[in-house]
Amino acid sequence: MVLVIDPQIAGLSGDMLLCSLVDLGADKNKIIRAIKNSEKFFPHSSINKIDFKKIQKNGIKSLELILDFHDDVNERKGIEIKKAISDSVDYLGLSDKAKKFAESCISTLIEAESRIHGISEDSVHFHEASSIDTLVDIVGVTTALEDLNLFDEKIMCLPISVGSGTVTFSHGTLSNPANAILEIFKNSNLVIKGNPANEELTTPTGACVLVNLADTVIEYYPKMKINSIGYGAGQKNFESFSNVVKIVRGTEDDFEIDSVKVLETNVDDVSGEILGNLIEKLMEKGAKDVSIYHGITKKGRPTNLVSVICNEQKVDELVDALVLETGTLGIRISESNRFIVPRISNTVKLTLNGTSFEVNYKKSIFKGKTDFKIEFDDLKKISNTINKPIKETESLLRKKIEKLEF
Repeated sequence: MVLVIDPQIAGLSGDMLLCSLVDLGADKNKIIRAIKNSEKFFPHSSINKIDFKKIQKNGIKSLELILDFHDDVNERKGIEIKKAISDSVDYLGLSDKAKKFAESCISTLIEAESRIHGISEDSVHFHEASSIDTLVDIVGVTTALEDLNLFDEKIMCLPISVGSGTVTFSHGTLSNPANAILEIFKNSNLVIKGNPANEELTTPTGACVLVNLADTVIEYYPKMKINSIGYGAGQKNFESFSNVVKIVRGTEDDFEIDSVKVLETNVDDVSGEILGNLIEKLMEKGAKDVSIYHGITKKGRPTNLVSVICNEQKVDELVDALVLETGTLGIRISESNRFIVPRISNTVKLTLNGTSFEVNYKKSIFKGKTDFKIEFDDLKKISNTINKPIKETESLLRKKIEKLEF
């Protein structure tokens, strides 16, 4: 299964995503109960009314969050909000994946504010994000995702509309997108874009949820069979477009198709030590894969063909590294389409020899058959810690993961 989040036109806020998940099929009453049960962990705030209502937004039938609340404070420390969210998820008995997701969402917002103001994360205070609707958004979305079993699915996101103009808040007036939005999306895979709305279309809370949820950025919809669609309405109204985010759940083909760049160069005067170091450097700089092949060129010269697979954004940086590290005088660049078996990255805590480890692995499903591969760096680290060969360590870990997966 695959989930596509489409904020190309209306952007995204936390309540819009929550509404789209409920419209997709998440249990509305379960989510309302979860939010009401979380209220006790947010002192000096109370929810008077919460519900979801079907409305028309510029002709689009969508779901809107009805939320009436009261706050006795107008600022809170970020760590207080994080504790309230963490305590709420614990109290609700949600899964470890759900808890990690919820905590990561608020942590992303705290980290962004810390970088902007040059202060420690413990010193971060929120104003606009200090009200209970931040807890409503994060706890609500987390509960909805778990109810729909979406934490184990591949989640893709189209370019995110952020609007234009200016935004005014507790720190004054800034150009839109504001600093927090830029910090949140910085170093993520997600892509933003402006439009002439002259309004903030993507909120910090929506951005934080999105960067922790979507694992793949796409420019257009993948080849998929559509099973269900959810429409989540925002609070603002616009004449030229519907302020609605849509999410689409469906089934992909067994293969995905994407396009990559292939960089190739022949080097015949570089030692094995340099080539070994080159592989490490290229992978650190974002290469998807690096291969080196031995061969013979003109005049019977032995050579090494260095082949690098990467996306278009990494071409310049990797070309520079190839030239600087090998001294090559030319690099061939070509484009290649790939068939890829869909995979999901999972993390699980396992215990071996009385020691707990965090193990990362990729799970693939093809023609109804499921397989998984443990990350080699984790195997190496665990093997060294428990003083067992890598093959034996892998066998022990696979048996434990198989019990969880199958």
